[in-house]
Amino acid sequence: MERTGALKIYFGYAEGVGKTQAMLQEARDAKTRGKDVAAGCIEIRRHEGTQELLQGLEVIGSMKMAGQEPDGGDLDLDQILERRPQIFLVDDLAHVNAEGSRHARRYQDVKELLAAGIEVWTTLNVQELESLNDVVVSIAGRETPERIPDEIFELAQEVVLVDCEPSRLMKRVSDNDICGVGQRRYGGADFYTIEKLTSFREIAMLRCADRLDKRRRQEELDRGKNTIGKDHILVCLSSSPSNARIIRIASRMAEAYHASLTALFVETTDYPAWPEKDKERLRFNIHLAEQLGATVETVHGEDVPYQIIEFARMSGVSKVVVGRSRKGKRTLFRQPLLTEELIQKAPNLGVYIIPDYVQESYHEKRSLQRTNLIVSLRDIGISVLVLLLTTLLGFGFAGWGFSEANIITIYILGVLVISVITSGRAYSIVASAVSVLVFNFFFTDPKLTFRAYDKSYPVTFLVMFLASFITGSLATKMKNHAKQAAQAAFRTQTLFDTNQLLQQAEGKEEIIEAAAGQIKKLLGMDVIVYPAENGELQNPQIFPVAERLKDPACVSKEEAEVAEWVYRNNRHAGATTDTWSHAKCLYLAIRVNAHVYGVVGITVGEEELDSFEHSVLLSNLGECALALENDQNAREKEEAAVMAKNEQLRANILRAISHDLRTPLTSISGNASNLVSNSESFTEEMKQAIYKDIYEDSMWLIDLVENLLAISKIDEGRLNIQKSSELMDEVISEALRYLERRKRGHIIEVHSTEEFLLAKIDARLIVQVIINLVDNAIKYTPEGSVIRILTKKQGKEVIVRIEDDGPGISDEAKNHIFEMFYTGGNQAVDGRRSLGLGLALCQSIINAHGGEISVSDVKPHGTAFTFTLPAGEVELHE
Repeated sequence: MERTGALKIYFGYAEGVGKTQAMLQEARDAKTRGKDVAAGCIEIRRHEGTQELLQGLEVIGSMKMAGQEPDGGDLDLDQILERRPQIFLVDDLAHVNAEGSRHARRYQDVKELLAAGIEVWTTLNVQELESLNDVVVSIAGRETPERIPDEIFELAQEVVLVDCEPSRLMKRVSDNDICGVGQRRYGGADFYTIEKLTSFREIAMLRCADRLDKRRRQEELDRGKNTIGKDHILVCLSSSPSNARIIRIASRMAEAYHASLTALFVETTDYPAWPEKDKERLRFNIHLAEQLGATVETVHGEDVPYQIIEFARMSGVSKVVVGRSRKGKRTLFRQPLLTEELIQKAPNLGVYIIPDYVQESYHEKRSLQRTNLIVSLRDIGISVLVLLLTTLLGFGFAGWGFSEANIITIYILGVLVISVITSGRAYSIVASAVSVLVFNFFFTDPKLTFRAYDKSYPVTFLVMFLASFITGSLATKMKNHAKQAAQAAFRTQTLFDTNQLLQQAEGKEEIIEAAAGQIKKLLGMDVIVYPAENGELQNPQIFPVAERLKDPACVSKEEAEVAEWVYRNNRHAGATTDTWSHAKCLYLAIRVNAHVYGVVGITVGEEELDSFEHSVLLSNLGECALALENDQNAREKEEAAVMAKNEQLRANILRAISHDLRTPLTSISGNASNLVSNSESFTEEMKQAIYKDIYEDSMWLIDLVENLLAISKIDEGRLNIQKSSELMDEVISEALRYLERRKRGHIIEVHSTEEFLLAKIDARLIVQVIINLVDNAIKYTPEGSVIRILTKKQGKEVIVRIEDDGPGISDEAKNHIFEMFYTGGNQAVDGRRSLGLGLALCQSIINAHGGEISVSDVKPHGTAFTFTLPAGEVELHE
């Protein structure tokens, strides 16, 4: 695994304190010590000495985008990664890259360089830390537009605090020794006042001290010295404009308490009806919480305090941070504030209330937005039609003599129906009021007017309205709860189906197809999968919703480059992200920890996936990655088994060669030596015996080599089989002539059911089969045994059976007798000095002829080998 590079930050409280000069000076010293140093995107306009210090350092990786300042520019990551210096210098870590760059922010460029193993030195001001933005606003009167997540600051292996007296910095400002970026970013000369600079200097020093203290505590924890339980802080997410401030405060609290931070969003049933601006603000707050190192969680329910308390209880939360707009006066119908319910229902939970004076006007505006009727002609038509039907039914009830109470229930039922089948709560509210007016107009005296003689009617109208309103509201809530439950059930069912399909899938292709099908079903978007093989992405597999892709550009070369980047960096990128944001698709890695098995692309367009879709998508990809990992492990296990088998095979060969080849060679060399040295002392009979031994040993070696060559040729498909119609009697006679000197005291009989039995064969190979089988019978049966060769024709096949009356073969040996190098343990099966090749060769030859070979027992004892050959026909040659 490639080593991750180290990050070194030169940290200051304002522009002009000397961060860049300190970085360049130390870089020059490092180069003197032999380090490979390069720089890029260094602002040379800030101080006269900066350009002098930059001289002698190699400048690479800077590129200008349209509209950028002359001394500005973004990093050319490809050039830097190709050059790969040991140390790379870059100014302004919080810089925002131009549109069209690979990453939206420079700190993301730096993270990619670090992941590639390059050490990076950079500069940063305290105002550019995200968690301190509210403090910066309170001091400077304006926020810093370019900020970085605090996790990047904590990622640094070394932070160098570059300090300068505020009075000295003020002199530099008055001498125009600082220009450009700093004053543009922080709002001009009014930023540089003694009071403001002193405040920022204190904050920078405190931030560095907090970092040192955090490191010390972590080291103690690693050594087991610090056993104090860790706090867990929960911050509540909302779409409030001031929620970002509350998140930053919670982040600073987590830093101060050395606690873990969780951001919780309670999604209620009215979330889909939120204005798009509120949803966008919520997405920003979620992204901010993630940047500040919080773990973002989403729960569903209508009772927000209950959901928060239950999550806190189950997650071990010790402190909750929430905002509060105003104290509020207690009235009979006022709903208790969230903070009041949290304190009342969870007295053991630490609740930290952040004053929030922006929320009051926001909630009033939000309340108006929620009550605004989103006009839908369909819903209006349904409401009018239902009220019309209930009125007609009311006339029918009145005509049949039913009381007014029965007619009122009809209208309440109508409002209930409207609340169920329309898409907004406002329709049931309006229907409740309209039903009262219609009832008054048509069914109370005087009719066809909105007046009422009976003094009890106003109470009747009020009760009727409240009953309609309450039943309609309850029906709407039940409908929303049903939708929420259906969504949760759909998610559970989708995950279950995905798991089942992936378990049933066999092989990589089926796994990818199953996972892509589920993602397509979930999102209703085209899916493109780039599987990985041998460290490289393969050609994309396309899974369109329709018959073809909506946008063919989704599989362009540029899109493939984004997928390749995701595969190499194990991070998501593409549309709706800050990396390769100009891409057509959103790309995510199919991964298990650091191992990436492929990349999936989804045609999301410009709209981000909601939390539900995103969580289910990640779950599906996780299941897919696990299935691919299991498949790869199975294939590796199978390959390992094959390798082990081959290794065992190699060991068997070496063992057989070292023993069985050495025995005949030793015999041949020994007999030859005796003949050379002592031939005079041997009688003619003794010499003939020695000659016979030498001959038999040499023939065994020749047979062995022939068998090895024949098997290798057959297995590699190089053996040239020339078939022709041959008489089986002639083939058997040729084999017996070869065996004449080997048969010893054995009796060989040949029996055939036909006088002229033809087989379409390669005669020389079938002769070898008969020789091997008969020779095998000779070696394994005692002298005087009878060996029979039987032939007959059966349909379009010739059947040859070679049997003996020897001791036979065990059932265990029968299962392996045709395997190459099988010798039945320590005893040879097809030769006393055999490598176990003869029967394997017989099977290969017979199979090459399209026949089959088998072994069976002979009653009362003995063994029979039977093989089939294609029958031949008489060939006439004119």
